[in-house]
Amino acid sequence: MTNLGKYSKVTSILIVFSIMISMYAHGQQRYHSNKLIPVADLSKRRAIGVSVSSDNRLFVSFPNQGSNYLYGLTEIVDGQPVPYPDDAWNAHTGDSASRFVNVQDLYVDADDYLWVLDSKPAPKGSIFGGQGASAAPAEGAFKLLKINLSTDAVERVYTFDDLDKSASGLNDMRIDTDKGLAYLSDPGQAAIVVLDLSSGSSRTVLKNQPPTTADPDIVLTYDGREMRDRHGNPFRSNVNGIALTKDNRYFYFKPINKLNLYRIETKYLADASLHDAQLAAHVEDMGETTVTHGLIADEKGNIYLTSSMDYSIKYLTPSGELHTLVQDSRLLWPDSFGIGSDGYLYVSCAQLQLDPQWNDGEDKVKYPYMIYKVALP
Repeated sequence: MTNLGKYSKVTSILIVFSIMISMYAHGQQRYHSNKLIPVADLSKRRAIGVSVSSDNRLFVSFPNQGSNYLYGLTEIVDGQPVPYPDDAWNAHTGDSASRFVNVQDLYVDADDYLWVLDSKPAPKGSIFGGQGASAAPAEGAFKLLKINLSTDAVERVYTFDDLDKSASGLNDMRIDTDKGLAYLSDPGQAAIVVLDLSSGSSRTVLKNQPPTTADPDIVLTYDGREMRDRHGNPFRSNVNGIALTKDNRYFYFKPINKLNLYRIETKYLADASLHDAQLAAHVEDMGETTVTHGLIADEKGNIYLTSSMDYSIKYLTPSGELHTLVQDSRLLWPDSFGIGSDGYLYVSCAQLQLDPQWNDGEDKVKYPYMIYKVALP
């Protein structure tokens, strides 16, 4: 090669490197995968919960945040969100017992019922730490709905009457159809809540145990910027994402601010005679994974984890190997999962780290909010 050829090659490399640096500086896409497929454009409405029925009906929920709020629960029909199960449940005013207040999570169980967690924590129970909350006592409002997808009718509503609503912040839930129990993560109390679906009574377990408590040394960081509010307080969440294996044997869980993933056999969660120390002895440490918001299990026993700090979705195999399913810069705070019988994993992207609260009052959200899907391995 001539000296001129060598010079041209070096120059080209420098130009490409400069473009990459410029893209990084201006927040443009650094990762891209054709495996990540857009499913629904949600405009300026932030989606949280995602779930899919056995016949691939896609349901998406929205927290009640600000002027862009329209519906609490929707079914995606021809790429568009349609209020579900009807307009009345999605009304903005009226009796809170018969309308959605702040839908947090969705789950289609093994019997094809849709479960809807309507969760509005008190400031003390919020994952935002109650910053700016008044000193006056406040209680959260929580209900869990069971919807028959064959009739689109709400069959039962649970109201958690024995829950500490001043401190709770119910976040995610899974339904054990074998034992007639619901398992819910409660970052507000750093605990797991076990709800008896027959009696409606609940128990709070594994409270403030190491596997349910955030690691204060882990600060979420995106492109070199720590996720802190205007007072310098970092975002922090205790136990948050959860998963239940398809055979209902294992319950997986972890805080957002902790790298290790944990699991416990559900037979122990179902045993009301066990106190927290005894339950903690049955918790298994599955090893280090990643900062995670949502979890889900597939038919093969893989556990999928959202991995927001590197814009990816990962999965842990039954043999304990951690793989990356997809990495793409569009995965901005990938949050909740649904798995269809069509062979796809569906995911919402909440973009929480781009909210004004964490960016000196500047809204850095990259509209529109989207639902994506990616083929299962």
